[in-house]
Amino acid sequence: MSFLVPRALFAAVLLIPAAAQPAVPGRVGRIQVSANGRFLEYTDRTPFFWQGDTAWRLFDRLTREEVTRYLDDRQAKGFNVIQAVALHARVLQPPYGAPLLDNDPLRPNVTPGSDPGKPGEYDYWDHVDWIVGQAAKRGIYIAMLPCWGNVVNTGMLNAETGPRYVRWLAQRYGSRPNIFWVLGGDTRGDRNGDVWRAMGRALKEADPVHLISYHPFGRTQSSQWFHNEPWLDFNMFQSGHRRYDQDTDPGAKGEDNWRYVAEEYALSPAKPTLDAEPSYENIPQGLHDTTQPYWSDAHVRRYAYWSVFAGACGHTYGDNAIQQMYQPGTAGAFGPRNYWFEAIHDPGSGQMQYLKRLMLSRPYFERVPAQDVLASPNGARYDYIAVTRGRGYLFAYTFTGAPIAIRLGILSGKRVHAWWYSPRDGTARDAGTFANTGTRTFSPPQHSEEERDWVLVIDDASQHYPAPGR
Repeated sequence: MSFLVPRALFAAVLLIPAAAQPAVPGRVGRIQVSANGRFLEYTDRTPFFWQGDTAWRLFDRLTREEVTRYLDDRQAKGFNVIQAVALHARVLQPPYGAPLLDNDPLRPNVTPGSDPGKPGEYDYWDHVDWIVGQAAKRGIYIAMLPCWGNVVNTGMLNAETGPRYVRWLAQRYGSRPNIFWVLGGDTRGDRNGDVWRAMGRALKEADPVHLISYHPFGRTQSSQWFHNEPWLDFNMFQSGHRRYDQDTDPGAKGEDNWRYVAEEYALSPAKPTLDAEPSYENIPQGLHDTTQPYWSDAHVRRYAYWSVFAGACGHTYGDNAIQQMYQPGTAGAFGPRNYWFEAIHDPGSGQMQYLKRLMLSRPYFERVPAQDVLASPNGARYDYIAVTRGRGYLFAYTFTGAPIAIRLGILSGKRVHAWWYSPRDGTARDAGTFANTGTRTFSPPQHSEEERDWVLVIDDASQHYPAPGR
């Protein structure tokens, strides 16, 4: 689509929701860190934007029929990474048998001679194999946690057994094209740090191809303990589930997850980072008290755009029912209000694809944080405006629908073309063409109380970029 399309037809096309486009399987193949150390890419140097979903209990809670339903839905919504855990300390009896013999992590419960494709014969690890393969067919990567943090914290894995266990995993899954490794699992890196370091070294030695990260405890960052470890390829942080007034820890960032990115952006060497656990959709604010309000899709969008515009290489979405695969007959944590097969339709999950489409619709690797383009003092908390730009474009996100004052002349070109992009449905509205000089204030389209957030897009008009998100 170009600016030469007749305006009437152009406007009509822009208002078609992006969700109406058919799902196309994504690529799977080796992922590497970009040359500037900020992003992820395929080996042919095309960008890989991490659009993750949180499904910690995918392997041990769902049948194959249920896995198919879940993966089909996530593929249709553009997710390309699923975060899932191979081993928990409190091992339940999954649909296809226990993962360990006698609860011993050095004795995986592998059935000799089993037929992975024959019902009644495949074991737990056959089931995991099958899920990884089904994800690959849909262009989805599995960010596999070898274990949840409690497996190390309870001593099931230690500095001697942990490396042996991850080497076994690497031998089994190291040849799969769609794997990321994620150590940790909701735990601080200064708790049993020697174990995590030993596991990281062993994993990198056994599988030097797939990238490794670390999922930390709430309101902490993997970079606090492991940034200079050679096995840590990219950082993760967990901004967590608390409101501003609930976060009273020293140095609290509250809901400002963009601050984690800013801190890691300043580290050397440069490594990609992303928010691997922001507030989940439909989970109580503060996590444990179900009398508190629940986080909504609007806040899910805010966390995503704030962190990515601050420089993150992608973002992980989460939903309370899906992260634990809550279903009839299971004990739910944190007050789930629906089952996982209902929660896949919660609005926030369908809206994450519009962020990925926006980021990939402009030159990707030249993107940098750009708060300096704001022509007036930035707001605090919900009034914060997040800005990112390349040489010939910029994106500015307002959560509250406030006008955005921009210093023009920073982008290339003599004239600029402006748009308003909706994070809710991926549609774009033409906002005019202007001389690339001076200061201009842009006011978002009229909106309701529930639809306040918008992205201002400003392009170098001479580049003739397509509509945002296309």
